[in-house]
Amino acid sequence: MMGSDTGPGVAGGLAHHVPVLGRPAIGFLAVREGGLYIDGTFGAGGHSGAILAVAPCRVIAIDRDPDVIALGAGLVEAAQGRLTLVEERFSALDRVARVAGADAVDGVLLDVGVSSMQLDAPERGFSFQLDGPLDMRMGREGASAADVVAHASERDLAAIITVLGEERHARAVARAIVAARREAPIRTTGELARIVARVVRAKPGDIHPATRTFQALRIFVNDELGELARALGAAERVLKPGGRLVVISFHSLEDRIVKSFLGERGIVRQGSRHLPAVAAREPSLRILTRRPIVPDAAEVAANPRARSARLRAAERTAAEAVVDDPAQLVPRVPTLDAVTGGR
Repeated sequence: MMGSDTGPGVAGGLAHHVPVLGRPAIGFLAVREGGLYIDGTFGAGGHSGAILAVAPCRVIAIDRDPDVIALGAGLVEAAQGRLTLVEERFSALDRVARVAGADAVDGVLLDVGVSSMQLDAPERGFSFQLDGPLDMRMGREGASAADVVAHASERDLAAIITVLGEERHARAVARAIVAARREAPIRTTGELARIVARVVRAKPGDIHPATRTFQALRIFVNDELGELARALGAAERVLKPGGRLVVISFHSLEDRIVKSFLGERGIVRQGSRHLPAVAAREPSLRILTRRPIVPDAAEVAANPRARSARLRAAERTAAEAVVDDPAQLVPRVPTLDAVTGGR
């Protein structure tokens, strides 16, 4: 989630966070009185507040960041029983709903990626623009980006940065990281950014040379693409017929997974005349966005971080949820445990 953290408050005083593509997201969610909705990426509470402001309904909000859970306590109190906030990964959203006593929900909203609060906190180590410890963990558990940089082989680093960062100079970056760590541990965002900038040359007006490397490490440390694929499957399982799924993504890797998932669930797969007959599968989702919804010029001007946002939406049908492995949607890279030795 990469929306602005400033702006007008949501009706009812629940939040002062203005999420990216907030208005179309709430519109596609089709919030109704008495409905139950899951906000899988609570962040600063902008979407949850907006949902609750539309109609007398309930929201189960999820976030894996314990800092977010602590900061959200005031919003939970202000919602007077209509908002439940749970510390968990959003890939478990169907289980979270069941624990809360709900077998099915009326809508699921996922605003994918790193939040502005995380980016703007130097101590979290997400940004090369604010020097801090090289951490990048959303949930504070498991290996950090510093662990990956310290222990991954040159080959694994190059693969991670190539696939998840789409960095053309990944091999040179990996080589520079390995050479630098022989001299001294790489512990801060500033140190890593300077190492990358020595081998990735940027022209005036280009993005910072370290942007793609930092993106790759953040996605890798938090298994963001795997989490997204699993969350989409969980949403399909927990939505009622007629329930809505709304996903906002911020770069091509995320959007590709969402598009592929919706395309797969939105088609009728017939048997081939060259193969034994199989039963046709009815689509489990009706796609509502033929093309992704993007921010208009005014929103981008107000919040430059919105420029890459893409919104896709679908409606659940009465067909059974598809049983498959969501990992097939995710590009392959080495595992975090393999790279860091289980640290």
